[in-house]
Amino acid sequence: MKSVEVEKRQILVIGAGPSGAIASALLRRNGHDVLVLERQRFPRFSIGESLLSHCLDFLEEAGMLEAVQAAGFQTKHGAAFAWGERYNDFDFRDGFTPGKSSTYQVQRADFDKLLADQAELQGVEIRYEEEIVAADFSGACPRLSVRRLADGHDYQVECTFVLDASGYGRVLPRLLDLDIPSSFPVRRALFTHVEDRSADSGFDREKILITTHPAMQDVWFWTIPFSNGRCSVGVVAAASRYADRPDDLDACLKQFVAETPSLNRILANAVWDTPVRALGGYSANVKRLHGPGFALLGNAAEFLDPVFSSGVTIAMRSASMAAGLLHRQLSGEAVDWEEDFAVPLKRGIDTFRVYVEGWYDGSFQDVIHFPHASVEIRRMICSILAGYAWDEKNPYVAEPKRRLRVLAELCASN
Repeated sequence: MKSVEVEKRQILVIGAGPSGAIASALLRRNGHDVLVLERQRFPRFSIGESLLSHCLDFLEEAGMLEAVQAAGFQTKHGAAFAWGERYNDFDFRDGFTPGKSSTYQVQRADFDKLLADQAELQGVEIRYEEEIVAADFSGACPRLSVRRLADGHDYQVECTFVLDASGYGRVLPRLLDLDIPSSFPVRRALFTHVEDRSADSGFDREKILITTHPAMQDVWFWTIPFSNGRCSVGVVAAASRYADRPDDLDACLKQFVAETPSLNRILANAVWDTPVRALGGYSANVKRLHGPGFALLGNAAEFLDPVFSSGVTIAMRSASMAAGLLHRQLSGEAVDWEEDFAVPLKRGIDTFRVYVEGWYDGSFQDVIHFPHASVEIRRMICSILAGYAWDEKNPYVAEPKRRLRVLAELCASN
């Protein structure tokens, strides 16, 4: 029987997306040996294109912010919300939490490659088109079986610790049976890129536009302008909302847009030159965020919903937290992954969860479009929309469920 080659490394990171690139760079900057294995070849398409301001804190920490600033991505100062003729926006420069006041809207193929390249420039080794096919955590050290897709060559990597940054690939949750059903209903997104050619004077290219369908409050659209005159356009709806609509994805998305006058005006001159894609059942959860010899980052652990663009922020924050904790552990400190990683990470995720749930039950949409909102409360909400969902000094973070419920009741009664 032919023996399998075993390579010994210190840290193995699965996935070279934003969380993998940032975690590996941070660990390498602290002197650790890091190998990143990525199943795909970069650049590759991905959604999650509208970053939140908090993301820039982690890019700066990983030594990547200057390169991102020089890349020519579309500046983003906030988020705008449209529902019928109602329109409200939040400017991240007028938030409650101290931090970054602006961010970027990015085509992820270029952005993710930039971050991966920056990690390599800092000494991280990345191998593309390599797939994890098995994982064994029963021994003294984790051992992962790897297949090189170009030639089918199989080998194993033995390491001290594994960080799973595989995103929607969810490698360790699949291999270790960690997946559990999400509490969110199954929704489906249709999306594409268009040359928008928008002449609408009300279309602010420095904000993501979230548009609610005029007749179905649980159906919404994203419009994310890029710096090259193009936009990402998508619709998100429960599976039942697609009944009796065209099977053709392009026709289906265009039908949703045509039913929404304010968005239809913005896209009136758009060139629909890219096939529409679909993604369904994307909400996910796991039994635990860590175990002996591993931790899960970003979407590999939990994904809520795309409505507030929180996915990349959660991914980057989890990468920063895990890299710092792992450095301490490898330096000989006793660390508690539950108390120092899982619990604090979940606090912010649960804050986002409250506002996502409020979006779909309509209560948070009513708050957003309330015409007589308190300036100070708007600033607090604005900081959450900018990604600062871990700031316990913000009352709407410290007590998100109770505060949102009371606020929604006040808006409904006035």
